[in-house]
Amino acid sequence: MTEHDEKAPLLSSTKGEKYSEEKSNKEEKQSAKGATFGQLFRYATALDKFLIFIGSVFAIAVGGGWPALSVIFGELTDTFVSGPGGFQFVCINGSLAINSTGNTTGNDSIAEDFNEKMSTYAFYYLYIAGAVLVSGYLQIMCWTTACERQIHAIRKVYFRSIVRQEIGWFDKHQSGELTTRLSDDINKIKDGLGDKFSFTFQYTAQFFSGFAIGFWKSWKMTLVMMSVTPLLAVSAGVMSVFLRNYTKREQESYAGAGSVAEEVLSCIRTVISFNGQRQEQLRYENALKESRRLGIRKSFVQGLMIGSIMFLMFGTYALAFWYGSEQVKDWYSSYCAAEREGISPGEVLTVFFCVMIGSFSIGNAAPHLGSIFGAKGAAAEVFDTIDNVPEIDGTTDKGEMPASLRGDIDFVGVDFTYPTREDVKVLKNFNLSIGHGQTVALVGSSGCGKSTVVNLIQRMYDPEKGRILLDGKDIKELNTNWLRNNIGVVSQEPVLFGMTIAENIKLGNTDATIQEIEDAAKAANAHDFITKLPHGYRTLVGERGAQLSGGQKQRVAIARALIRNPRILLLDEATSALDSESEKIVQSALDQARLGRTTVMVAHRLTTVQNADIIYVVDKGEIIEYGTHSQLMQKEEFYYQLVQAQSLEPDDKAEEANGTDSKAYKRQRSQPSTSDTQDLPLKKQLSQQISVSEKEKEKEKEEVEEEEAEPPKYFRILRENFPECPFLIFGVLFSAIQGSTMPLFALFFGEMIKVFIDINESDNVLWSMMFLALGGLNFICHLFMNVNLGIAGERMTFRLRLKVFKAYLRQDPTYFDDPKHGTGSLTTRLATDASLVKTATGFRIGTILSSIVSLVAALAIAFYYGWKLALVVLAGVPILMLSSSLQIKVVMGKHKDDQNKLEDAGKVASETIENIRTVQSLTREKHFFDLYASHLESPLRSNLKQAQLYGFAYGFSQSVVFAMYGGAFRFGAWQVSLGEMAPENVYKVFFAIAFTGMTIGQASSFLPDYSKAKHAAALIFKVLETIPGIDIYSSRGTYMNKVEGKVVFKNVSFSYPMRSEVRVLKSLSLKAEPGQTVALVGPSGCGKSTAISLLQRFYDVQDGEIDVDGVDVRNLNLNRLRSFISVVSQEPILFDCSIRENISYGLDSDVGMDDVIEAARKANIHDFITTLPMGYETLVGEKGTQLSGGQKQRVAIARAIVRNPTILLLDEATSALDTESEKQVQAALDAAQKGRTCIVIAHRLSTIQNCDVIYVIDEGQVVESGTHQSLLSLKGVYSALVSAQQFTK
Repeated sequence: MTEHDEKAPLLSSTKGEKYSEEKSNKEEKQSAKGATFGQLFRYATALDKFLIFIGSVFAIAVGGGWPALSVIFGELTDTFVSGPGGFQFVCINGSLAINSTGNTTGNDSIAEDFNEKMSTYAFYYLYIAGAVLVSGYLQIMCWTTACERQIHAIRKVYFRSIVRQEIGWFDKHQSGELTTRLSDDINKIKDGLGDKFSFTFQYTAQFFSGFAIGFWKSWKMTLVMMSVTPLLAVSAGVMSVFLRNYTKREQESYAGAGSVAEEVLSCIRTVISFNGQRQEQLRYENALKESRRLGIRKSFVQGLMIGSIMFLMFGTYALAFWYGSEQVKDWYSSYCAAEREGISPGEVLTVFFCVMIGSFSIGNAAPHLGSIFGAKGAAAEVFDTIDNVPEIDGTTDKGEMPASLRGDIDFVGVDFTYPTREDVKVLKNFNLSIGHGQTVALVGSSGCGKSTVVNLIQRMYDPEKGRILLDGKDIKELNTNWLRNNIGVVSQEPVLFGMTIAENIKLGNTDATIQEIEDAAKAANAHDFITKLPHGYRTLVGERGAQLSGGQKQRVAIARALIRNPRILLLDEATSALDSESEKIVQSALDQARLGRTTVMVAHRLTTVQNADIIYVVDKGEIIEYGTHSQLMQKEEFYYQLVQAQSLEPDDKAEEANGTDSKAYKRQRSQPSTSDTQDLPLKKQLSQQISVSEKEKEKEKEEVEEEEAEPPKYFRILRENFPECPFLIFGVLFSAIQGSTMPLFALFFGEMIKVFIDINESDNVLWSMMFLALGGLNFICHLFMNVNLGIAGERMTFRLRLKVFKAYLRQDPTYFDDPKHGTGSLTTRLATDASLVKTATGFRIGTILSSIVSLVAALAIAFYYGWKLALVVLAGVPILMLSSSLQIKVVMGKHKDDQNKLEDAGKVASETIENIRTVQSLTREKHFFDLYASHLESPLRSNLKQAQLYGFAYGFSQSVVFAMYGGAFRFGAWQVSLGEMAPENVYKVFFAIAFTGMTIGQASSFLPDYSKAKHAAALIFKVLETIPGIDIYSSRGTYMNKVEGKVVFKNVSFSYPMRSEVRVLKSLSLKAEPGQTVALVGPSGCGKSTAISLLQRFYDVQDGEIDVDGVDVRNLNLNRLRSFISVVSQEPILFDCSIRENISYGLDSDVGMDDVIEAARKANIHDFITTLPMGYETLVGEKGTQLSGGQKQRVAIARAIVRNPTILLLDEATSALDTESEKQVQAALDAAQKGRTCIVIAHRLSTIQNCDVIYVIDEGQVVESGTHQSLLSLKGVYSALVSAQQFTK
């Protein structure tokens, strides 16, 4: 970050621009062009710019090394021509006489003079080698260091700008897409911002220095060779444009698939319950197809462009040799004239070699340019988000911050629609006045706008029309952070973060002491259950709080709200997940907390709002009546009907026993938890487990990561590409042919030297045309190599992503309980690892094979034309190999550790973005930004150290080549002086090695990609080889065609695999006869939901057995078992597809529209769906965010009904419904239960009074069982629960 950025307030903004569709379209057009180079380096500090400058200077120095070489070549050529075995030029009477020097044996003066010159040239080589070593080190070290520092800043700024965006922006951008961009796109920027940029400078320097020397030696020949340059430039330009566009389109295409993966993995239990694996695989596969198609087209364009460039370059060489030979003729004919024309053979070589290197540099720079333009495309998307200044910014200092706050809230003529559903008006001319210190309740049916009011008070959105006033001031004029800091929120579905309980509570007030945390927990009735946990307040709650039951999560969330000591309290179903006893205590704590505070309550459970100062009844976005509880009851209108609908006639004996004449039992929404009894920290649907302690967690993590890091054998990676064998064979064949072009080039080059020496006797046109033929061969090879290997690579990437996704879906819930398998890290792996493995096959195989063929062909030529010189060169190969292996080891370095540390940052980012509403309402954007930034520090330090080693390894590997040339060249000259080699054969040996060395050098620049690919492959193969104990893909087990539905639990004991020390079920025994409706009731964490999980075989029991129709579920076919079970959970999960697709979710056979509509009618959702513009094709948004809680629940019920299950599991199935809908849905469920075995979990005892058997569970055991009436007469646990659920008169 720049100094200015560091001094600026976190997430501050300079100018605002309202987010709108128009702006979005405008941004898309802008980003299509890619970011400018200025924008790409916008986060470079003064130090970064200095490093870039130094790195660029030395990159230019390295680039100048090869052209400097060519000057020496020119001089040594003339020395060779006039030395031993060559010719001496003598002018006799103005005419040229050419005398052969022949063998120098016995002619010491010529030999000594020749050897002295050759020694000088050898030292020149060594000087260049030293310069390249130092320059190469500084080039890579400076650029890589600057890149790491900038990427570190970009990651932070991008994350920072994401969390500051308004909620309306998140409604339009899925969290999966954002986390994919955070990992994938920034990696692309990193790829193009570091060493590859320096290579571009290096090759640019080669280009300019080569042509500069060419002009100096012979401007005519250089111009002739340059005549093709405009065509080369146009080809390179066109290629970069195409590649950039395809890269960008590829990114956008995968972002959609990444979003599907993120959604599915975060809701994996719903997928497992409904056998949705096949459907999700198809959804992911369809999202991937476009990405594959674009990748293949990109390969074709790349092959066509690079092939064209190579053809043009070789055409240039053909032209150069023809023209050069004509120039040498002129030089010979004018050798004795006063003014010489033409140029000497040595100068022809210098010009040719310089221009050739200059031209080659374009081809060498092309792949690096591709990375840079890819980075520009990715940067455009990233910087668009960074530059998007939200209208509602909870992190800026703008706006008034009054010294005191009374808490008067007024809604004046407010109209509101959600940004993604602009055709549906949620609030219409809404007027509401809340006095300071007042407690106001909002009641009404689902989707009437109650929760929208809560969102608007926090300024999550701005109203379209009208104003919202706080103490008479429009909240738009107030500082948003200040506003939210004065508000405490407890939502219907509490969100906790993957940290300790204490840290979660502390999010409410970061300055809180341990004592204050405990006091808040006591006030929320959470202290007792927390202290019973093995690690107390230091217990990790898991991803999304999955380690805790619903009631426990809710109480921690209340503690988090209370610790803020807010002036305004917003309670959106705040006690919905508590049992009766806890609710009473928490309700009284909230009553105490409300004193002197303005409180807005949203509730379906009317007992919680009866003491409110004013109750507003909302319907279709308007207030239809208001007053106190008693006033509204007297009116006997809408509110009265709601209260009556929540009533059930109690048993007379029970009524007498409880000493009350109450007409109603309170219904309860979620899981009870008595503070007196044990409150186990076990979630109904575990998604992520905590380790025994922080230290053990770290230790365990390290051990597993060691195992994961074990790299696979290369042939194991290649085996993944086997289905594309024909494409690989063709691609590899053309790569091999392409590899032979440089040694052939050297051979033709040696022949051209003979042409230059004996100009009148040789056919210069024939040998010139040979270069043109070589160009044509190159074009064909590059085109077919790129197309074939491109198809092979893209198909493998497609298949690997799909296989990994299928492997994830195959795993049982135990796999996802592991903290290392959080949604964030799994989606990051899907996004990056499969595409990294592609870099180890495809084009990299082609490049490596091409290099091998080049090396073998070059050595064959070398041995044929001078075996002694070839042996000397071969002796230097181990040094070359050492330098290459050093480079490989350094680059592989700590890639694993960095990946793991970035994975931690990825988890923080994923969790923050997924739960952005909670983060913003808590005003903890800075906290999560700091947490994310802290996870980036360790990889940064590691990468900065690695940059030093990488720089040295690169400099060493480059300089070794120059030193070898010096040694080999000196030995060749000695051989010539002894008469054992002809001069042109030294050139053939020398150029075969020199040109091949260049192509191998080019191949080595892709080493970083291979090291990452190997690590990625290790992670992929690990998950592919993980076969779970409970395997949904297995066809084993009894396949029951007809299922009666008898369920028996026989002495079942169970502990969760990741928490084996806590026994959840202890010899639990219960049964449900076919067609019976059985209810499970009891406090939170007693094991009710665990029993349902075991029946679906999410886990296997440790002792005892669970039978369905007399067969142990472990012996049943798993797919079949789940197909005749339907589940409706407490927190309904919908997927980002249409309502129709959600209702028919997981069914193998296509469900008719009539069946879908019938199921929707039974679930009381059909009428609502028909009011939507798109009807059943309406998209419900990510996790169903476009629907209210009640609407989501009813769609989930329709999804359960449409399957026509034999066994129906209802886990708080009507908990999110308003009273009116609940009554209708309950009737529908009662009808649906006929002829089916039904197991119901409920806290609202009115919903289970008609059950055939009610089992009361406590501490994992059945403590009471019987019918509603018989249990009431026992006057035990069940009777106490019923008596607690009453209205006060």
